[in-house]
Amino acid sequence: MKKIQISAESTIDLPKEVLSEYDIKTIPFTLVMGDEEHRDGEVKGEDLFAFVEKTGRLPHTSAINQESYRKYFSELLEDAEHVIHFSLSSGITSATQNAILVSKEFGGRVDVVDTHSLSTGIALQAIYAARLAQKGLEPGEIVAKVMERLPYDQTSFALESVEYLYKGGRCSALARLGANLLKLRPQIIMHPDTGTMTAGKKFKGKMEKWVVDYVRTTLEEFPNIDPEIGFVTYSSAEPEVIEAARKLMEEKGFKKIYVTRAGGTISCHCGPHCLGVLYFSDGPHPID
Repeated sequence: MKKIQISAESTIDLPKEVLSEYDIKTIPFTLVMGDEEHRDGEVKGEDLFAFVEKTGRLPHTSAINQESYRKYFSELLEDAEHVIHFSLSSGITSATQNAILVSKEFGGRVDVVDTHSLSTGIALQAIYAARLAQKGLEPGEIVAKVMERLPYDQTSFALESVEYLYKGGRCSALARLGANLLKLRPQIIMHPDTGTMTAGKKFKGKMEKWVVDYVRTTLEEFPNIDPEIGFVTYSSAEPEVIEAARKLMEEKGFKKIYVTRAGGTISCHCGPHCLGVLYFSDGPHPID
């Protein structure tokens, strides 16, 4: 039996090989498209975007309920003494509170971290915890170290259109009108104190231009990088656009850069042609 199992929801947006690399288990959200329900991860971004284009309706997610967490944590504890679960921000979903409530039923063997983040911003915290667990730290020590870094989880993205945010009730009609008229490509930042999304800088131009502007701006605003791991995460983008973002992070000094694609839950909020760079902005934190 292993000592600690690191866990997250499917909104961690990591491919299977990276989940395996760090031994992170996941529980999926449910994605509802019309009358059909799918497990997050079963629907490709292009299929989701085609559904919206055809129907004009936005898929929505169904929060993971308490019974699902209860079954999931019980299964993990069959093979581990302790579970540390990293949950999608409570500022975005009620699932987080469900996980926290259920965790109290396991006699202190399950810790739930409200990451105040999403997508690979969650992955930053979970991977850091996994690396600490590999070094033999106790669960309480790991959670404490993660919480110290949580305010420096730089999670942001820029997107070509606010239509999906508008359809999902996260953007006002006035902001939508202004963005459309001026053809703005807004930066969206996850606020680490509240776990909610706030507007950042505005960019213009074609995707190959605004992505470079966004990445450069972000790296300038949050220059105190932890170079160990960084992410380029996107919903849809041309290969040369993704490579331009990755190259800028490489030039900044990141040692390992994972390029990942957002899953269905995250994509149904941000829409197509969205890209983010994510990393810790609290300087180097060597574990070895």
